Amino acid sequence: MQKNLLFLSLALTASTLQAKAQYTEADSTYKRWFVGSTIFLLGNLAPTNPPDFVQLNFGYRITGKDVITLEPKTWKYAWPNGIHPFFNQAYGKLEEEFPGYVREYGLSVTYQRFFWKGLYTELNVMPTFQTFTNKEGKRIDDGFQIFNTYRAGYHVKLFKDRFFIQPSVAITHRAYHTRMPDGFKQLDDKWPKFVLGEPGFHFGFNL
Repeated sequence: MQKNLLFLSLALTASTLQAKAQYTEADSTYKRWFVGSTIFLLGNLAPTNPPDFVQLNFGYRITGKDVITLEPKTWKYAWPNGIHPFFNQAYGKLEEEFPGYVREYGLSVTYQRFFWKGLYTELNVMPTFQTFTNKEGKRIDDGFQIFNTYRAGYHVKLFKDRFFIQPSVAITHRAYHTRMPDGFKQLDDKWPKFVLGEPGFHFGFNL
C-alpha cells in the first residue's frame, strides 16, 4: 500500500509541473502523430499474479485541443474489476479471488479535450472480448464487455516535446458485460460497476 501511495504522490506532483502543453499549428514543434503506452506495464514484473499486460497507444491530434487515440491492449486478472486495485484491501485477498482468471482483449477508442495549458478530460470506450479460465488452466467460457473510463489529467512536455507524460485520475465504469460463469459471477456481483479515483500515468513519443 505504501508503494501505491508513493506512486500516486509522484503522479500528482508531476501533474503540477508548469509547462505549456496546449498545442497550436503555429508551434514549430507541433506534431500530429504520437505513440505511447502506460507505466502500468511495470505490473508485469510482479512476483505473483502478473497481469501479462500489453498496451500500445496510437494517437492523432485533430487540432491543438482535440485528440483521438486507439489503444489495443490485453491483460488478465483474477479479482473483480469492481474492487479498487490500489486502495481497497479486498483486492488480492483469497476469499475474493476468482476460481481462475479472466483474459481480455480490447481496443479502446479515446477522445481527449484540452481546456487550459495541459489540463484535459478524456472519454475512453473499450469493447473487450473475454475468456474465462479455471484453476486447472482450462478455458470454460467466453464473454464480452464494454468498459468505459472517464479521466482528467495533465499533459507535460519533456525534452523539447519529443516525449510527454500524462498523470491522471479516473472513474472506471463497466457499462455492459455478458453473464459470467458460475463462481466468477457470484464474486463479481458483490462489487459496484464504478471505481472512483483510479490513478493513471501514460507516456508517449511525438512522431
